[in-house]
Amino acid sequence: MAVLNKIRQRSLFLILIIALALFSFVLADLFKNSDALTSKSQNIVATINGKDITREDFLQKVEAAQRQMGPGATNTQVMNRVWDQEVRLAVMETQYEALGISVEKDQMRDLLKTSLATSPEFLNEAGLFDENKLNEYIANLKETSPQGFEAWVNYEKQVAANALSQNYFNMVKAGLTGTLAEGELEHKLEGNKVDTKYVQVAYTSIPDSIVEVSKSDISSYISANKKQYEVDASRDIRFVEFKEVASIEDENAIKTELNTYINGRLVDETGRKDTIIAFTKVKNNEDYINSIAASDVKFDKRFVFKSSLPTEVADAIYNLNEGEVYGPYKDNDAFKISKVIAVKQIPDSAKVRHILIPYIGAQSAAPEVTQTETEAKVTADSLLTILKSNRSKFPEFVKAFSSDQGSVAKEGRYDWHPYNTMVTEFNDFEFEGKIGDLDVVKTIFGFHIIEIEGQKNKTKAIQIGTIARKIEPSEATSDKVFRDASNFEINAGKSDFDAIAKENNYVVRPVNGIKVLDETIPGIGNQRPIVRWAFEDDAEVGDIKRFNTPGGYVIAQLVAQHEEGLMSVEDATAKVLPIIRKEKKAKLIRERVSAKTIEDLAVAEKTTVRTANGINMKNPTISGAGREPLVVGAAFGLKTGETSKLIDGDKGVYMIQVVKEIPAVALDNYQAAANRVEQQKSSTVTSKLYNALKEAADIEDNRAKTQVQ
Repeated sequence: MAVLNKIRQRSLFLILIIALALFSFVLADLFKNSDALTSKSQNIVATINGKDITREDFLQKVEAAQRQMGPGATNTQVMNRVWDQEVRLAVMETQYEALGISVEKDQMRDLLKTSLATSPEFLNEAGLFDENKLNEYIANLKETSPQGFEAWVNYEKQVAANALSQNYFNMVKAGLTGTLAEGELEHKLEGNKVDTKYVQVAYTSIPDSIVEVSKSDISSYISANKKQYEVDASRDIRFVEFKEVASIEDENAIKTELNTYINGRLVDETGRKDTIIAFTKVKNNEDYINSIAASDVKFDKRFVFKSSLPTEVADAIYNLNEGEVYGPYKDNDAFKISKVIAVKQIPDSAKVRHILIPYIGAQSAAPEVTQTETEAKVTADSLLTILKSNRSKFPEFVKAFSSDQGSVAKEGRYDWHPYNTMVTEFNDFEFEGKIGDLDVVKTIFGFHIIEIEGQKNKTKAIQIGTIARKIEPSEATSDKVFRDASNFEINAGKSDFDAIAKENNYVVRPVNGIKVLDETIPGIGNQRPIVRWAFEDDAEVGDIKRFNTPGGYVIAQLVAQHEEGLMSVEDATAKVLPIIRKEKKAKLIRERVSAKTIEDLAVAEKTTVRTANGINMKNPTISGAGREPLVVGAAFGLKTGETSKLIDGDKGVYMIQVVKEIPAVALDNYQAAANRVEQQKSSTVTSKLYNALKEAADIEDNRAKTQVQ
């Protein structure tokens, strides 16, 4: 009790102590995580021209885009698409606000009317757009489907954004004209020509080995041209891949198993009775292949021609008698044995016409289809009865009843096409029937009324049954691959990565310049986890980690971390070295040349005087030398007979002399040329305006920090 009284007496003191402790804990955490004091909220994916894109909003749009793009698109592809859309929207909205342009309610209705003018659900009985139906549709969505209503709102926003973008671009284009003066200049740039003589002292005349380019030269060049050599943060890695692939032993085991089905078996390896009938003696081939042998390729009853068989074994299988078996043979990623079940003569092509009667639930059935399967069958049978007595009505019925729009314009006809082009039931009827046969055939698309109009080139076809086993690694092989990968990971972490790999004959693959939002690693495909690991805050050069990949493992090592800023001398060398070397060669050539005429220069440099006629400024190309804008520009600054000084070109140092000037033909009116200039400006707006606005925008990309990628 005495202790409690002392605590009560000093309660204010204790509260102050606890408060100070908590405050120091918070401060320590803040200083440990300086980003908490300086960076934007982790909820902001990006800030574009002062406007924030929140993580929640961004991910909602990613989810909607993923549904739209389907399972074939990777998460990163979807996110990048949404990112591009959001950036464009934000960049353009800045322009719309500055100009005060917007889409008002009345204009929005007109835009929707135009966009939905052909949508059946918004048309009245006269086939005209009905705004009341649109209002009813939107109200129904709002009441019954929050997700659907959200999609509709996004659709309206997209329609509005497209309209604003079109208006903005049209406004910019309207302000661009081609004046007569510009038309005249355009005409002269193309029409003014000069004939010249020139000497080229090629840079290749000086060996690279005698031109020294130091690291300081490259560094100075980078500093003088910073804009061209700014780079994002990147990482370099190297990796060894361990693939789970079937060994020779695994393949032999698969072939041994398949031979069991060829030869049959009474007892298994343990002596237990386990009868397997030989494939050649089987009567119910489909059940044997699919159930007893559990083939990785299911039985297909369709007949095939020789051309459809694997090239390497086509002759061997095609020439078998009924009941005979061939194999095991390797086909792509499987071992197979094949049995010829039946042989018959089948046309290699057929010509038919048909009427398709769909029903609710049939594949590709349009929304307006109202007939049930039973009703559709009654319709098809009724039409068949009429056609059997009067086939001339076929084109009329096609137009009135058939839902196959691909053939309606051709009176329901599919001209000559090869065997196995159509779905199974359709194919069997047209190739196994006779010319003139007419009947109703059901497929996944509905009921077809089919008439066989022609068949050509009856050829031997075979029905084959195949037992297949995919070539896959055994459990023992997979275990060995895992052990090898684990041992390499451990040993490489203790010693030199390259040395351990070389000692075990493993291939080391370097990958340089990985960006923070990259998704693909060359050689192993989509490996976003490796990229994330390489950019983790606590990642250090030399770190090693194992990653699971489809069919194996990758042991990766972080080799280098390149921060955002100017490209390093090492990384820039490949690009900068030829430029500096060319400049130094030009200086050497200038220092050794004393000739004042092109003839003297040709003699001194042991080369020849060449001619280039009809040079113009529009296309600054010199015959025999290629594109040389500086040299062509210098030529148009000379008078007839005048010789230039030395000119540093793209491929060498030049001296040029104008032999003849050919002025452009004067025109009475330059409007046509002015129109071309205007069209060129308009095309430039379409192709380059947005990119220019984007480059000028203030974009802060926090996708990596907010971990949405």
